[in-house]
Amino acid sequence: MQHLNEIALQHLNEARHNGHGRSSERLLHQKVLRQTLLALKAGAVLAEHNAPYAGSLQVLHGRIRVSSGEDLVLEAGHLHVIPVERHSVEALEDSVFILTAVTGIEDAAE
Repeated sequence: MQHLNEIALQHLNEARHNGHGRSSERLLHQKVLRQTLLALKAGAVLAEHNAPYAGSLQVLHGRIRVSSGEDLVLEAGHLHVIPVERHSVEALEDSVFILTAVTGIEDAAE
């Protein structure tokens, strides 16, 4: 089993060399729970998108800005709930974070 820090550094290196400036890997998918590691090089943006039913962002490296009407800056060590409205994410410096999301709630009872 690969160490989380190794995975983070691998994806950060890939993001630095990809034209779109990002790299990701799904770490866990169990029923309605997903955890995804995302790496963004400085200046890369995840365009505005809908929020999951519930979720959080945990920054492992760097600093990101989450914009949803008001800006929230998160840095390494921060864990924060994802805004419930549409939002975007921008890397203020080379960054790696874990997105934990609960999706498909309507299917959870099945």
